[in-house]
Amino acid sequence: MGPPWNQERSPEGRLPTEPGGRWSTVRGVLIAGLLFSVLLGFSVLLVYVFRSCGPSPCRTPACWDLLARYLASGNTSVAPCTDFFSFACGKAKGTDYSFQALAKENKDRLRKILETPDSWHLGSGEEKAFQFYKSCMDTGAIEAAGAAPLKHVIEELGGWRISGNWTSLDFNRTLSLLMSQYGYFPFFRAYLQPRPTPPYTPIIQIDQPEFDVPLKQEQEQKIYAQIVREYLAYLYQLGTLLGGDPTKVQEHAFLSISITSQLFHFVKPLEQRRAQGKLFHMVTIDQLQGETPSSASFPQSYPPQPLCPSSKEMAPAIDWLSCLQATFTPMSLSPSQLLMVHDLEYLKNMSQLVEEQLSKHRDFLQSHMILGLVRTLSPALDSKFQEAHRSLIQKLGELTERPAMPARPRWMKCVEETGAFFEPTLAALFVREAFSPSTRSAAMELFTAIKDALLSRLRRIPWMDEKTRKEAQNRVTQLQVKMGAPEWVLEPSLARQEYKDIQLGPNYLQSFLSCVRSLRIRIVQSFLPSFLYHRWQVSPWGVNAYYSISDHVVVFPAGLLQPPFFHPGYPRAVNFGAAGSIMAHELLHIFHQLLLPRGCPACDTRALQGALLCLKRHYAAIPLPSGTSFNESQMFLENAADVGGLAIALQAYSKRLLWHRGETVLPNLDLSPQQLFFRSYAQAMCREPGTQEPHDPHSPPTLRVHGPLSNTPAFARHFHCPRGALMNPSSRCQLW
Repeated sequence: MGPPWNQERSPEGRLPTEPGGRWSTVRGVLIAGLLFSVLLGFSVLLVYVFRSCGPSPCRTPACWDLLARYLASGNTSVAPCTDFFSFACGKAKGTDYSFQALAKENKDRLRKILETPDSWHLGSGEEKAFQFYKSCMDTGAIEAAGAAPLKHVIEELGGWRISGNWTSLDFNRTLSLLMSQYGYFPFFRAYLQPRPTPPYTPIIQIDQPEFDVPLKQEQEQKIYAQIVREYLAYLYQLGTLLGGDPTKVQEHAFLSISITSQLFHFVKPLEQRRAQGKLFHMVTIDQLQGETPSSASFPQSYPPQPLCPSSKEMAPAIDWLSCLQATFTPMSLSPSQLLMVHDLEYLKNMSQLVEEQLSKHRDFLQSHMILGLVRTLSPALDSKFQEAHRSLIQKLGELTERPAMPARPRWMKCVEETGAFFEPTLAALFVREAFSPSTRSAAMELFTAIKDALLSRLRRIPWMDEKTRKEAQNRVTQLQVKMGAPEWVLEPSLARQEYKDIQLGPNYLQSFLSCVRSLRIRIVQSFLPSFLYHRWQVSPWGVNAYYSISDHVVVFPAGLLQPPFFHPGYPRAVNFGAAGSIMAHELLHIFHQLLLPRGCPACDTRALQGALLCLKRHYAAIPLPSGTSFNESQMFLENAADVGGLAIALQAYSKRLLWHRGETVLPNLDLSPQQLFFRSYAQAMCREPGTQEPHDPHSPPTLRVHGPLSNTPAFARHFHCPRGALMNPSSRCQLW
């Protein structure tokens, strides 16, 4: 006997056929209606849920300020798929909405700090910094002092024949004083820097001097003659302002120009030295002096070159040991001290010129050094000297077709000088004002997300072999990160010890020179083994991040982690797109060596070179504004970091979107979170085309925007760019 529901029923037990069919129809309609109601309710619920969980507009004061910046710089009439730089930066003029604009804002904040009355302990770093700034701003006292403080300095150096009051001192004694006491290097530069190769220990480096007058013999004769004429008029003005006899001033000024022109002629451009494989030579002080070295201690060049000529042909006119010892006190130097010389041929020619002048025109050589010192000190002198220098720079800019430098207000100059001389003290004040613990915590959280994204990405780079990949991951894991300001400057007891040697007064020039000497000693001390901290290469209010290969440290100053690049209250898309891309860019500098020829022998060289070639072609295909120059060979490392930095930041942000709710956007901008991410990246690069410094290693701003974004498929997807548009090319490159 089967189950009950399988038993056959008797005819009497069955329902009538017709009524049963009508009931089935009614039941089907009821079920369908119920299902439709459930689906409709579920759809309404989904719409409600998605609207509730979708991005909401950020309406904090910080977001409204950022929105105003974006609206002021962007040109939304431009199609983002054809010219995203103009879409984001089309209305930006001059230095608006750029790193330079943020730098100015940071200086303005320092100005407010320095101009806010406070009661500081007498003799403290704060009190000296505020007094120095006040004396710098006291133009009335500077004008009243006139040239008298400078004349006193010239007398300390033995005077000069221009004024008829000259004591012929030893040339090297004068040179030593200029270098150590006044920070002026008339014939060469000497400074401390880490070695460019392991173990990256500090070494004294000797390089060409800095020229602010382009006296190139190769220039068109007419322009060269005009430059000489303007420079001669400037030197003549300096001499007469100092009370010199007009006839003697004219004669000495002309000889000074002749010396400068010859020194300029000795200079060998960096590109030429690089092509010849003579970036620098390693020599000892006694070898440079021209004393006979042992047979096994000839100068070494980098890259390796044939042995240098006999040391008798080096630079004996300079007393290298005494000059360098005075300059780099408290270091202890000896004749066997190793130096890094960037252009040995220049030093040889310079030494011969000095010897000729000492034998024939010792007084002219003295005047040449004094005139150069006056030019260097002109920012600390009265308005007559400053106006003379400003007028010279303006006229030279017109002759050489350089863009005119905008006039800076007095307060900015004084803020910069106070910041340079009293950086530890102002660092603490700036961080307290602009980089709170909560801001630092949010910035560190962002950096951690970027670093994690980089570690994840390293696992998938196709051209890396397994050993290189593990080493790269270890390098990232072991990296130190510094944010805000050096840790030691936030210790009040250490910061107060910084300025015991600074004596302010009796006039601004003397205060300025006392600060110059103090700063020189502090810089040298920061390179000594007793200094246990990383030596920051930027001020805490600066806007440049960097990676230090010698200390394996990446540094993000407080001045960079500010609006419009970063704010804890910004939408995450803004922080990841702007500050996050910058962080990732700097992290990729860790691996620049791998991208250089023979930088990674164990890697898949064919795949790596293919990716690099692809990237070069990608950038070459992007049109540039008229008048914009671009040397890809000098900028490809930065281009690689730009492309990789954007990709890493986008990966980190996409992960954040996946695992975190509560995303916000800027109101009234009609951009999705992903679109806002890309807009924020471009906003950080906004700069008027053609305003770039000549030696800037980065690409022009249009390329820094279009290069990485057009190489990112997600950009084209979120902005719905048609295939073949500038921002959606047919092929892309995969380097990182």
